[in-house]
Amino acid sequence: MLTQLSLRHLTLLGTSLLGSAFVLMTDESRAATTQSVPVQHKQAHTTPVAKKTTKAAPRQVARPTLEVSGGSEAVVVTGTREFGKKARDSIAPVDIVTNRQLTGTGQPTLRDSLALLLPSLTVPTGGFDAGALTDSISLRGLNPNETLVLVDGKRRHTTANIYADAGPSQGSTPVDIDMIPMSMIDHIEVLRDGASAQYGSDAIAGVVNIILKKQNHGLTMRSNTGITSEGDGFQQGVFIDGGANLNNRGFVHIGGDFVHQDHTVRSGADNRTNTYVNQLLGQPEQTRESVAINAGYDITDNVQAYASATYAHRHAESYQNYRLPSSLAKYPGYSAIYPYGYAPIEELNENDYELTAGFRGTLAGWHWDVSSVFGRDYDAVNAQSTTNVGLYAATGQTPTSFAAQAYNDTQWTNSVDLSRKFRTSFWPYAINVAGGASYRYEAYAIGTGSPASYTYSSSDGFPGTNPANAGKWSRDVAAGYLDISTNLMKHWQLDLAGRVEHYTDVGNTKTGKVSTRYDFSPRFAIRGTFSNGFHAPTLAQEHYSALSVSPTAASGIIAASSAGALANGASALKPESSTSAEGGIIVEPIKKLHVTVDVYQIDLRDRIMPGGTIYGSQAYQALQADNYNLPPGSGNWTGSQLATHWFANVANTRTQGLDLTANYPTDFGRYGHADWDVAINLNRTRLRHQTNSMTGAPLLNAQNIAYITTAYPRSKIIFGGTWRSAHNKWAVSVHEIRYGETTSQLTYYTGPYTYSTSHFLQFQNVPKWTTNASVTYNITPKWSATIGGNNIFAKFPSVVPEGNRYLGVPKYYMSTSQLGMNGGYYYLDVSARF
Repeated sequence: MLTQLSLRHLTLLGTSLLGSAFVLMTDESRAATTQSVPVQHKQAHTTPVAKKTTKAAPRQVARPTLEVSGGSEAVVVTGTREFGKKARDSIAPVDIVTNRQLTGTGQPTLRDSLALLLPSLTVPTGGFDAGALTDSISLRGLNPNETLVLVDGKRRHTTANIYADAGPSQGSTPVDIDMIPMSMIDHIEVLRDGASAQYGSDAIAGVVNIILKKQNHGLTMRSNTGITSEGDGFQQGVFIDGGANLNNRGFVHIGGDFVHQDHTVRSGADNRTNTYVNQLLGQPEQTRESVAINAGYDITDNVQAYASATYAHRHAESYQNYRLPSSLAKYPGYSAIYPYGYAPIEELNENDYELTAGFRGTLAGWHWDVSSVFGRDYDAVNAQSTTNVGLYAATGQTPTSFAAQAYNDTQWTNSVDLSRKFRTSFWPYAINVAGGASYRYEAYAIGTGSPASYTYSSSDGFPGTNPANAGKWSRDVAAGYLDISTNLMKHWQLDLAGRVEHYTDVGNTKTGKVSTRYDFSPRFAIRGTFSNGFHAPTLAQEHYSALSVSPTAASGIIAASSAGALANGASALKPESSTSAEGGIIVEPIKKLHVTVDVYQIDLRDRIMPGGTIYGSQAYQALQADNYNLPPGSGNWTGSQLATHWFANVANTRTQGLDLTANYPTDFGRYGHADWDVAINLNRTRLRHQTNSMTGAPLLNAQNIAYITTAYPRSKIIFGGTWRSAHNKWAVSVHEIRYGETTSQLTYYTGPYTYSTSHFLQFQNVPKWTTNASVTYNITPKWSATIGGNNIFAKFPSVVPEGNRYLGVPKYYMSTSQLGMNGGYYYLDVSARF
C-alpha cells in the first residue's frame, strides 16, 4: 500500500534542537498510478483559463487537465501559491495519496485508508459514547483540531459532534472526512507543515487537501465486502461515480457511497455477572450514505464558473454499560420490559452538507477567484432502550426512547484570492505575488432534549440537555493575507507569507511564515521553514456541556462560562499559539534510491484541553448550579464516583519528530516489476508548563498529562513492497506496520486506590507489528478483483489489568491512538471501470 504512496512526496522537515530549519525534497521514483489533476485546488489561487485556439478545441479550464503521475510529477496546489508547481519542485513538503492507493487498502472509509498509508497520521484506538461516532484524524501527535482540512482548496466545515470523552482527542470538533464520498476523491495532498499564515487557524500540525474528481467521462463501480478476524464487524461498501462532458465547455462529475459497518464486541467479562453481557467496548454500528457533484463551465475564454456539493446521512449506534435487572426491582412494569437488564444505546442521526460556488479566471495578467462555501452538520443524539426511573417513581411511567441532545455547526466562508507573476528590470527572477481576503461566519447550537430526557433522574446512561445549557452562539472571522515568492539565486527559492485575522470573540492575531529551498544538484536539496501559528478555541469548546452517567458513577463537562465552572475558578478561553521549525535533507545516493530525512519541532502554547477537575460534593454542587438532574443518591457519591470539569488553557508543550522515507524500484523484465518502500515517523511531546486555575489548583493531573504527552505512539513504521506482473494481470502487495509504544495512567477500580483521583497505574501499551497483504487479478481491462487483509495475524492492543477496568469490561484502553482493537480485517474488493 505504501509503495503506491510515492516516497518522493515532499515531506515535512523541521529542526528540533536548532532554532532554524532546512527542508529538502526531490521527485519520487515511480508513479503508482495516473490520476487527473484538478483544474483548481487552492483557496488562494486558480488555474488560469486557457484560451481556445480553434472553435472545436475544448477549454482547459472546464475539462480535466492532462493525466499525470500521482507522485512527484503531479502538479500540486497545497503549500504553494504558484501555478504548475510539481511536487518534487515545491518549497513545501507535500505527500500525495491517489485514489488507487486509497482503494488498494481495502478499507471502506477514508480515515482508515489514510491511517494505513501515512506514518504521521493516527486515528483513535477505539471509542465510546458520542466520541466513537465521528471519524477524526491527527497529524504529528497533536489534537485533531490542529489539522486543517480543505476540499479543492476551500476550508471544509467541521462536525457538530464534539469528542467529549477522556483521551487525546477530547475537545476536538474535527472535520469528519468520511462524510465526503470516497468515490469522488481524485487524490489527497497532505502538507505536513505549519501553515496558519497561508490558510488560517487550525493549520498548526498540517493541512489535508482533498481533491475531488473532475473527469468529464467514464464510469467507475466498486464493491468492498469485509469481516473481522473475530467473525463480527461485517462491512459492506458500494462506490459509484462517473463524469460527463458539457458541450466541450465544461464537465460534471457525480458520485456516491453506501457504507455499512456492524458492531464489534471486544469487552471483557462484566465482574458483576461474570458474563459477556456488557458490550460497551467495540466498534459502533453505522450506516452512511453520501453523494457529491462537482462541475465547471467556461462562460468566456477567461472566466469559468464552478460549483460542488456534498451530502451525507449517517445512522450510528453505540452501546453504553449494561444495567443489572436489580436496577429495576422497584419498577415492576419495566422489570417486565427488561427482565434480563438492559444496555442503553446512544443513537446518532447525522445530516451533513456543503455547497461551494464561485468564479475564477484571468484579467490583466492576474489570476482571480471569488467563492462562497456554506456547510452545515446537524446531529440528533437519542437515548434508546433505557429508562428514567425518577420519572417513573413520580408519575408511574417512563419512556424507553428519548430525544436527548442535538447539535448544529454552521460555517459560511466567502473569499477573494488574487495572484500574479511579475518580471521586473531590477530583479533577474520572476516574483509571484498572491493575496486575498475572506469573511467567515461560524455558528454553533445546542438543542434541548425532550423533557423526559432531563427531568427527574434524566434518561439513564445518556441524559438529555436541559434548557439552561442549550443555546446558540456565533462569531465572525475576517482575514487578509499576502504571499510573495521568488528566487534569490538560480537554485535558491524563498517564500514569505503573512496573515492577519480578527475574531469577534477572541480578538486579533498575526501569523507569518518563511520558507526556503536550495537545490545543490538534481540529487541533493535542502529546504527549511520557520512559522508561527494560531488556533482559536472552537465555539463548542467555549459552550459545550454534557453529562455521562454510568451505573455507579457520573462525569460531566460544563461550559467554562457557566455558573458552576466560574464558581470553581474557570476563566475565558484564550487562543492556542505555536512556533514551528522544520528542516531536512533528501538524497539519491544511488540511481533510483530516494531517501529523505526530516525533523520538526512545534512549540504549542495555551493548549486547550479539559482541566480543573472537581470531585464529589464540589462536583455535585457545580452540576446542580448548572441545572443538571442527577440520579437518586448521587449527592452521597464519593469523589471518585462523581466528577466534572471544563475546557481551559491547560499547558504549553513541545512536540519533536523525525520523518524518514525511502523508495526503490526493481525491474524483473518479463517477470514483472516491484516497488519497495519504507516510511518512518518518530514523535514525542513533552510538557513544558502547566497552568493553575484562579484558585491556584493545577489544571491537570497525571492522567490528563499522559493524554497530551504519551497517548500517541512514539513511532510508526510502514515498509514493504508491491509486485506487478509484466502484463499487469497480477499484483501482490505486502506491507508491515509497526506501531510504537503508548503510555497511559489508569484509574484503579479495585484495591487500595479504588477510584483514586491522585494515584494511577502507569500502563505501557507495548509496540505492535501488523501485516497487510493483498492479491489483485485484472480479469479484463475493465474488471478487477482483490482479496486481502489488514492486520492478517490479528494483533490486538495490550490487555489492561483487571483492577483497572471499570466493571471489568474495557479490556483494551480506548483513550490512545495506537493499534485499533478490532483485530484482523479480511476483504474482497471488486471494481469495474468503463
